[in-house]
Amino acid sequence: MASNGTNGMNGTGVTPSRSVGGVLGGLLGLIATSAIAGLLVTVSLTPVLALTSVTATNTIGVFANLPDYLAIEPLAQRSNIYATRSDGTPVLLATLYQQNRVEVGWDEIGQNVKDAAVAGEDPRFYEHGGIDIQGTMRGALTTALKGSVQGGSSITQQYVKNVLVQKCESLPTDAEIAGCYDDATQTSVTRKLKEMRLAIGVEKKYSKNDILRQYLNITGFGGRVYGIEAAADYYYGTSAADLTVAQAASLTAIVNNPDKFRLDRPESETNGAANGYRDNKERRDYILGEMLTYKKITRAEHDEAVATPIEPSIHEPSTGCQTALADAFFCDYVVHVLSNDPIFGPDEDTRLKNLRTGGYSVYTTLDLDLQHAAVTTLDKNVPKSRAGWDVGAVVSSVEVGSGRVLAMAQNKDYSQDPEVQATGNNWTSVNYNTDFADGGSRGFQPGSTYKIFTLAEWLNTGHSLGERVDSAPKSRWGTFQDSCLGPQNYDSEGWSPKNDSNESGGNYSALESTIGSINTGFIGMAKRLDLCGIRKMAEAFGMHRADGEPLSESAASVIGTNEVAPLSMAIAFAGIANNGVTCSPVVIDRMVDSTGAEVPIPQSRCSESVRPQAAQQMVSALSQVLSKGTATQSYNATKPRVPMIGKTGTTDGAKDTWMSGASSEVATVVGVVSVTGDANQRALKFDSGPAATARHRMWPDVMSVANQKYGGVAMAGTPAQGPAKGGGD
Repeated sequence: MASNGTNGMNGTGVTPSRSVGGVLGGLLGLIATSAIAGLLVTVSLTPVLALTSVTATNTIGVFANLPDYLAIEPLAQRSNIYATRSDGTPVLLATLYQQNRVEVGWDEIGQNVKDAAVAGEDPRFYEHGGIDIQGTMRGALTTALKGSVQGGSSITQQYVKNVLVQKCESLPTDAEIAGCYDDATQTSVTRKLKEMRLAIGVEKKYSKNDILRQYLNITGFGGRVYGIEAAADYYYGTSAADLTVAQAASLTAIVNNPDKFRLDRPESETNGAANGYRDNKERRDYILGEMLTYKKITRAEHDEAVATPIEPSIHEPSTGCQTALADAFFCDYVVHVLSNDPIFGPDEDTRLKNLRTGGYSVYTTLDLDLQHAAVTTLDKNVPKSRAGWDVGAVVSSVEVGSGRVLAMAQNKDYSQDPEVQATGNNWTSVNYNTDFADGGSRGFQPGSTYKIFTLAEWLNTGHSLGERVDSAPKSRWGTFQDSCLGPQNYDSEGWSPKNDSNESGGNYSALESTIGSINTGFIGMAKRLDLCGIRKMAEAFGMHRADGEPLSESAASVIGTNEVAPLSMAIAFAGIANNGVTCSPVVIDRMVDSTGAEVPIPQSRCSESVRPQAAQQMVSALSQVLSKGTATQSYNATKPRVPMIGKTGTTDGAKDTWMSGASSEVATVVGVVSVTGDANQRALKFDSGPAATARHRMWPDVMSVANQKYGGVAMAGTPAQGPAKGGGD
């Protein structure tokens, strides 16, 4: 920030000397340019031009391509991401910014700040027309005598300089930004003349109060802190409206030289806590003296403020999702949506820049009650790290019928810093709940949970729950029909899938295979279907591979070999509970810009995945998985109990274990997975109990809160659900 010229420095802290010849040259320049005084008076620039030997022709060239004035436009501001409590109170999750700024109005800036800024930086601000002639003369004389272009900059000129610097930030490349910044800050007469010309235009267009307000909003206060509101919060934990006289003068002091006078380096030898922030105090006390001189404060107020020690209370702003702690992975997903969705801009760079400068308030779908239940049960049941096993655990919950993501958590600490991540596998930036493109992993096999799509295709093509198929284990399964890739023969593959509890098979019905999660029963059902049709059915429920590759439609995929994201599976179960209508996930309820105007947001897309009659039969079968099948442990532990559906999943060697289900209101997926390597969960224990059954301890904890808060009614096709009869996996 340009100073008001009172320190006579060249920006390096060194006062340069000048030869006699140089001084004489400057004075001769003064005489030589007197002939163009008439022109210069027109633009109020006589003193600086005369003393720096700039000709009339040069002056006209400087002004030729300049606009009449610089418009006061919205400034780059930080954006905030919120969750909302049940009572409607917003809770800040994270703040994102390039410049930590909160733009405020005239009435939100205390009089102490206004008086300190004017007295300390430009005492004649309310008297001049954009250029302080006295200050300019003083700066010009220094220029002539000492050989460097000096201050004398009015508040309006300083505002102009800051606007020009801000405009540089919007350029597309680092090289263009650097070049623009050099032009806007170079120590030259030409740059000063441009500032003066634009300052005059600004003064003609806007009131003094508007200029002072925006000057206080735009100016830098050290580091990434910009604007008086953010500075008041950062350095003193208060607002611009409530700063004391001493605090206002101390912050105004920073403006003169942000790097030298900032208050967040307590170890500084010249401006640290040990010496009472000496540099800042000297400048602060000078400003207090000016406030007294210009009768902005009384002698008593002056003396009290001078005697007040400088005691900053640094309040680091929350920046980035790591400040959201246990909610950081959900926050990270929101940021990826904001940076990936074309509704927010034509490309990712533009979208991210808009987010970090636009001053948006993003109100998300996160339900803090459900999220707390998810975080609590994860902490209680699955460790963040375990010797010999990189264990992961996830919870995703969505609202049925809307796709709103209500909870998203995992058993890890969030950090994007590679050095932090290297300290232990409890740290990660990878969100196991989401797709790779959304900051997630490349997915996990869902095991038997994936069977719901074969069940859907079975029922949607006219088969019934009571229809039986050859479900005996066998080493040769023959040919499966595939209308997309052609018939698939598995006789030569050596593919011989078994059942989890070594069931002998036989002629199981579709209902029996669903309740008992019989692998060979579902393979037998797939033999009577089209593998391409099963794949398309999964896609109709929103299913896709987490790595972005096409879903496999092999016979093996019927029992869950596609790596998918848990959130995708939660969306699918919500679709079943919604009478076969699946809604894509959304994480933003509402978004406003810095003026409070609504910003368009992504909308959930809902479409029919299966015919309602098929969805109702799916509900009938999957509700019995809870009441008398493989999910009875979860069902028995859920209180209060409402009509629900569910399905378990266990991959080969019990590497990953899942519990998925839904009420008419909320769908939840819980999983314990091997992030890297293999581990047989049936042979491992956590402090909370067997690793393989942790899913049945966590899913009820989350769904109990969901049922208590959202309730639930009988879904079409739901049979009466009595006490569970028990079952295997």
